Amino acid sequence: MAKKVTTYQEDLVNALKDPHEAAAYLNAAIEECDRAVFLLALRNVAEAQGGMAALARKAHMNRESLYRMLSSKGNPEIRSILTLLNSMRLRLIVEPKKSGEKRHKQRIGSPASIAL
Repeated sequence: MAKKVTTYQEDLVNALKDPHEAAAYLNAAIEECDRAVFLLALRNVAEAQGGMAALARKAHMNRESLYRMLSSKGNPEIRSILTLLNSMRLRLIVEPKKSGEKRHKQRIGSPASIAL
């Protein structure tokens, strides 16, 4: 019997259905201090949540606006990110760094909402 072959994206989306995995994935993306990386991570979590249309309904957002917000050129407001995370049953938490952790330099063009 042949094994079913899955792609990396399929495996990722399947793993991101677990809220703990999704939270860890988004936290890792935030650590990169790169808006495009974070928005890609949000798109992947959105796909795991049933897709953009389903997530837009849950978040009471316009689907086209959600696509624009999460595009590589998107520049969402913190309020929009919090609304989106809430609809995915996730939340954003700010905590102090542990001693010995390196301080990330904010990249030029990075929004302050990502460099928390």
